[in-house]
Amino acid sequence: MPELSPVLIEQRGQIGHLTLNRPAGLNALNLEMVRLLHRQLLAWAEDSTIRAVVLRGAGERAFCAGGDIRSTYDSYLAGHADAADAFFSEEYALDACLHAYPKPVLAIMDGFVLGGGMGLGQGSSIRVITERSRLGMPETAIGYFPDVGGSYFLSRLPGELGTYLGVTGQHIGAADALYAGLADHCLDSSQLASLDQLLDQFDGYDSSLQEQISQLPACDLPAPELASLKPAIDLHFSQPDIAAIRASLAREQRPEMVDWAHRTLDIIDSRSPLAMAVTLELLRRGRALPLADCFALELHLGRQWFEKGNIMEGVRALLVDKDKQPRWQPAHIDQLDPAAITALFAGFER
Repeated sequence: MPELSPVLIEQRGQIGHLTLNRPAGLNALNLEMVRLLHRQLLAWAEDSTIRAVVLRGAGERAFCAGGDIRSTYDSYLAGHADAADAFFSEEYALDACLHAYPKPVLAIMDGFVLGGGMGLGQGSSIRVITERSRLGMPETAIGYFPDVGGSYFLSRLPGELGTYLGVTGQHIGAADALYAGLADHCLDSSQLASLDQLLDQFDGYDSSLQEQISQLPACDLPAPELASLKPAIDLHFSQPDIAAIRASLAREQRPEMVDWAHRTLDIIDSRSPLAMAVTLELLRRGRALPLADCFALELHLGRQWFEKGNIMEGVRALLVDKDKQPRWQPAHIDQLDPAAITALFAGFER
């Protein structure tokens, strides 16, 4: 029996469907998948019989839980440093293609939407989530920084929400994703069959795909937690550096914010200090950069990161040995060298 493709490609009526097909691996992207997606998107952009494209993940657990960083880690250990550069370069090109795509792209972001999955989803023009969705850019947990355009879309969230999400790597649910502007519609997962029926009937003329989706019953969600936390997030995460952010959180005394501040301190203390510091600088630079320059800056950092960053140790501790005891370098925020952080950004030309 032939092995199924990691990306399923189908045309139904006037809609092109692309399904990430590695459900056992939470549909994590590898280079083959990136190339299949990009090639098909380019073909459909020129195909007059295709009026819109749908991206989804196989199974109910994940749209896409990121890039297959374990295989990149293994390639680097085997002496193939160029493998990481090829993967990130082509992944960013795919994401850039989505941002500029000339036809509507609907991302059905059911389940986990992390890292590389966010790159696909945030590049899409229509972003649908469900009550099962969990969105996040968790890169600092493995000693990396938010990429796939994260320096663009996180830095443009209201206030310091993007800084908070990028530095801590926290996941958020559907209500918070809508509040932050990381999704357009939330449908109950039971409505996904109705969405497919709508897509099969779409003719591209009577009304826009966005309008038709908005007429489906919305998901019943609780109030967004980020709405109540935003004043504290804006205060603490606007501080000038990671040490100042941590100190500001430690000073939090408002009864309704103390527990959250303590939880956030615990998260910060578990993350790579270097990755958090670079993330903070990256997001602040990203606010003033166009999308193409954000991708270029992320690639500039990524090309140095396997040698100078903490990603190899983070992947070892969380995904390989799974001891969950990463030995970050430097180990503590107060040991960060501002000159070393600046040096990572040196040489980047817009």
